Amino acid sequence: MARFWNKIRRAFGLSETFDEAAPVDRIIAGLGNPGAKYARTRHNVGFMVLDALAREVSAGWITAGKVRTSCVEIADRRTLLVEPLSYMNRSGEVLPMLLDRFGCEARDVVVILDDLSLPLGRIRVRERGSAGGHHGLESILDALDTDEIIRVRLGIGEEPMPKDKAGYVLSDFPLEKQAELDDMIAKAGDAVRAILKDGVSQTMAIFNSTGKRGDSPTQRINQCSQTRSRP
Repeated sequence: MARFWNKIRRAFGLSETFDEAAPVDRIIAGLGNPGAKYARTRHNVGFMVLDALAREVSAGWITAGKVRTSCVEIADRRTLLVEPLSYMNRSGEVLPMLLDRFGCEARDVVVILDDLSLPLGRIRVRERGSAGGHHGLESILDALDTDEIIRVRLGIGEEPMPKDKAGYVLSDFPLEKQAELDDMIAKAGDAVRAILKDGVSQTMAIFNSTGKRGDSPTQRINQCSQTRSRP
């Protein structure tokens, strides 16, 4: 097994000490493209959510080969934040090795990604399904050989949609949309915490509504928690 791990580690350019971390309960994979020129693009909202989760607990990042990781505690669960650095279409390549090393299964993975079919500000949680045309998610489903992967989709669409969709997803969010973007990133962080604490079914019930009326997802999470805590 050690020889096999060394071979994988060399293939991905990982350091000699990378395999010394303890097992984790969950792996949260945010999708995006590496490099400063992509940092503010619509396609990189997965990275943005993970960066925000790490900042909240002042966690550092380790970059090793084709992956950037941060080990944090979310909802009392030891969690590995993962940002693949092999570009969007090859996002899944590093995940089988990480699952093997950290004692996880495909069902322990949560993927955070952008979704053209949802308007900016909306999020949608699913526990299984096809990639829906998203090449990063498709790479992960292929690499793990299952479509039963929890995913949190963040809306980046607008009306009317430009004809050049590839150019659109690789363009920066306009500055006038920053407040909506920040709100959606915070909402996605709440969804991740809810998945880890309450499970995906309850999280879907809370976050998959239109969000145009009624309580915010955070208020509904608090209400559910208060209901469960009553004798």
